Amino acid sequence: MPHLRFRAVEFDDVKALSTKLVDDLQPLMACPREDFTLEHISTTFIFDGDVSDAYPFVEVLWFDRGQEVQDQVAQVITEAIRTQAHSADLDVAVIFNALTPTAYYDNGSHY
Repeated sequence: MPHLRFRAVEFDDVKALSTKLVDDLQPLMACPREDFTLEHISTTFIFDGDVSDAYPFVEVLWFDRGQEVQDQVAQVITEAIRTQAHSADLDVAVIFNALTPTAYYDNGSHY
């Protein structure tokens, strides 16, 4: 934990940005590097019955760390994707899902 799910970002781009992204996020989130999970999800977006292009979408599952940290994390993720895409004005969506520690189990025990 935390778990980042990437959609509408190329697999190779997620691989390329993964090390620096975790380097940048680790001190903000105050958790060990090995607790980070980055997942690439291959998706197809549809609008009005047709396949449509989509802008990068990153879902962050984590234990809430407050608004200030959340804002910083969103900015770091956005900049990492824009840098990798070589597009300073690329629209990037970052959505946070705060998990309840007592509902998250690791090896049968909750946090």
